[in-house]
Amino acid sequence: MFKKILKYILYLMVVTTITIFSLDCWISLKTEPYIYHNYNDIPPSSVGVVLGTSKYIKGGGINVFYKNRINGAIELYQLGKVDYLLLSGDNALMSYNEPIMMRRDLIKAGIPSSAIVLDYAGFRTLDSIIRANKVFDANNFTIVTQEFHCERALFIAQSQGIDAKCFAVPTPNNIKMIRIREMLARMSAFIDIYILNKEPKFLGPMLPIVRETDDLPKLDENITSPAQ
Repeated sequence: MFKKILKYILYLMVVTTITIFSLDCWISLKTEPYIYHNYNDIPPSSVGVVLGTSKYIKGGGINVFYKNRINGAIELYQLGKVDYLLLSGDNALMSYNEPIMMRRDLIKAGIPSSAIVLDYAGFRTLDSIIRANKVFDANNFTIVTQEFHCERALFIAQSQGIDAKCFAVPTPNNIKMIRIREMLARMSAFIDIYILNKEPKFLGPMLPIVRETDDLPKLDENITSPAQ
């Protein structure tokens, strides 16, 4: 009996591992055409969605993932590749606010506040992508993050019929453990979308970023979500 149970466990582990690796490869191939690495190659969009992460690493020091996303967003705006930057991140704690931190650094770099919109309810990548469409009325937008994260974000966008592309900022070296976590995150995203039909934690009323005509002034940055 014990050997039979062990056999089933091993079989389940093998099937699960194959499934995770297969899904990981499929998502990479499916999203590859929509990922850009060169500023000159990426088509312009009205909105750039910057996915949040912690500015600092444990023990002190700047998080390179964060730094590269901010630098990428600055370049895209300055080159006219995006008109607005939607900063989407976690705002779960009073002492931890990813959108506000990103806004401060972008303004320091010379990005006008009128071009910055904050989404305080981007708790997960799924929330950030779907809210960009359903709350901020953006469809053809550019995601800004690292390449491996681009792939999952685009997979979520495509599953919702959202027309998005991604600018892949540089990825730090030695991300083996992060890449393993990413594979599991992709499996989780697949389950959330196709099995659990999960929605973002908060939606709320629509707050369009882009006005109907280009003659109207840009929105102020004080756009908030129900989570603020």
